[in-house]
Amino acid sequence: MSVINKYFNKVLDFLFPPSCPICGAPVESHGHLCGDCWSCFEWIDGPHCVCCGYPFPDDYEPDSNAMCPVCAAGKNELDFIRAACIYDDMSRSVMLPFKHGGRIKFARFMSHAMIWALRDVDIKPDIVIPVPLANRRLFHRGYNQATLLAREISRVYNAPIDYDSVHRLYRPNMGHKTHAERARNIRGVFSVMDTGKIRGKKILLVDDVMTSGATFDELARVLRRAGAVAVYGVVFCRVVRAD
Repeated sequence: MSVINKYFNKVLDFLFPPSCPICGAPVESHGHLCGDCWSCFEWIDGPHCVCCGYPFPDDYEPDSNAMCPVCAAGKNELDFIRAACIYDDMSRSVMLPFKHGGRIKFARFMSHAMIWALRDVDIKPDIVIPVPLANRRLFHRGYNQATLLAREISRVYNAPIDYDSVHRLYRPNMGHKTHAERARNIRGVFSVMDTGKIRGKKILLVDDVMTSGATFDELARVLRRAGAVAVYGVVFCRVVRAD
């Protein structure tokens, strides 16, 4: 960072003191959560599936290659997936306003948490692809929340964001559908517009939330058909099935 940038940032911090994006409490730097808000999330910080990151019970002591039943059965299309936290009341209270209410200031701490979620895997993605929105939904919302999350992740991994190699058709919202219904609903919605930009590449997919994994699975299948050699995924939060 240049001397000018450092000075400019100090001026900004003086004029606009850093505050927690959720509660407004003072924090050390912009975009960070205060300790109280951080402690309200159920971060995935214990034993988990080596493939999809699904959290195991805290008292479970798996070996280093332990998989959840879904991944052990070969039903996960990605090389691996990671999520920062569990989808619950707290994460939903942040994710929904960020996704639908224009609270884009949440993007910074969410993306930092997602980078933290990738701490146990050694990857060097060639490109980062935010899960695309259909044009109709993008026009209505005004932004793609996955793109906002992908910016900091792209910078940290020094991998460019690919905004336009994959096109998505519009389908009705998948809320409250079963896993099988989601899988059927998502079939055929993605198409690769330029296989030359995908062929031979290791790709990191970015999204805000994972419910059943159907979106990631379908996108991974399409990317592999276009020649991708590896497909990874990272989300801010994921739904965890009740035991």
